[in-house]
Amino acid sequence: MRALFSYGLAFAILLLAGGWLATGTLVQGGQGPGNGETPIIAVIEGEEHGPIATALADAGVLAEHSGPEVDPALTIAQRNEATTGSGAPLQSVRTQRFTAAPMPIEVPLRGRTQAKATVTAVAETSGAVDVVHVTKGQRVDVGDPLCTLDQGTRVAAVAQAEAALAQAEAALAQAQLNFDTNADLRDRGLAAANTANAVEVALAQAKAGVSQAEAGLDNAEAELERTEIVAKVAGLVQDPVAVEGSMLNAGSPCATIVQLNPIVFTGMVPEAHIELAKTGLEAKITTVTGQSVSGKVTYVSAVADNATRAFPAEIEIPNEDFAIRDGVTAEAIVNIGTAPGHLLPQSVLTLDDEGVLGVRTVEDGVVAFYPITIVSDTREGVWVTGLPLVSDVITVGQENVSSGQAVEVSPVDQPSETVAS
Repeated sequence: MRALFSYGLAFAILLLAGGWLATGTLVQGGQGPGNGETPIIAVIEGEEHGPIATALADAGVLAEHSGPEVDPALTIAQRNEATTGSGAPLQSVRTQRFTAAPMPIEVPLRGRTQAKATVTAVAETSGAVDVVHVTKGQRVDVGDPLCTLDQGTRVAAVAQAEAALAQAEAALAQAQLNFDTNADLRDRGLAAANTANAVEVALAQAKAGVSQAEAGLDNAEAELERTEIVAKVAGLVQDPVAVEGSMLNAGSPCATIVQLNPIVFTGMVPEAHIELAKTGLEAKITTVTGQSVSGKVTYVSAVADNATRAFPAEIEIPNEDFAIRDGVTAEAIVNIGTAPGHLLPQSVLTLDDEGVLGVRTVEDGVVAFYPITIVSDTREGVWVTGLPLVSDVITVGQENVSSGQAVEVSPVDQPSETVAS
């Protein structure tokens, strides 16, 4: 019973396969276009459009083939001429006119922000720290006090120098009086010559004493002033900061100041653009934190980095509110000038048979191909060079035509003026 079922199933499948094949077409090659194709059911019935074929066609299961719409009497060369030759209908394309405009030439640089300077305020004399006027992170301006050293002995030295100066000035006044009196007596012939010489010597000594006392006072006051350590630059206070009660020697740090205004962007200029790089160029800097600021190029190195063959450059950025911090990754776009270019949509770019990137245009009804160079990519399109000043660029159908082919421009879009951004 099982064997009978298997044979029956196989026979049914065979009938279905035969019926499906019978709905096809028998193709005999070498008989020309439209010849040699006969429905298999017609071969079985022995006639065209027999009753079985008609029934299958009405049921929609019989394959129907329509011959190509070509004259069988034409040769292959004649048929090719009719479809692709000079007698063939022109390929239709659509164009848009683009006119050259000033194109901004921008060089991107990657780098980071860097403090203009990191300055360590040091003691100019020795002494114990009496007062620390600042804390870490505090903003200071030029002249703000940072640390005060013990002034006890220096105040006493100033007082002593002031007293010595006063004494020297009194001695000078007395010597001047003696000199004036002696001069009057000499004029009247009442003073001896040796007395006059002694008075002059005493006056000179008194003047020297005053000068020495003044120098001593200046030194004492300068030493007292050195106990006040003040900021030489504006910025933020960072470690290390001295501790009250600690002993500082000459040259020991009181506090460290990071100068953040202006702040500097440091990056590398590729050697391909180094001839265009120069100081004074405008630049726009964007940090990874989302801050966007403008600055100017202040330094371009004359020596390339040995590893990257790029040239270090610096861009100075105003940072009055200290919002930009030191060491933040950033990108700078340096505007190095303008050049004639075209702003095109990316969709018009294509490749020629050799894989060269370019644009196809129409000139006097004939397709032309121009290799182009992409200078920059923007939201509005791509800036390119290599096209004539005014170009009718193919926007639809550029992949279906080739250079030198005559085409029908239908329709031509309104001329488009490129506007530099």
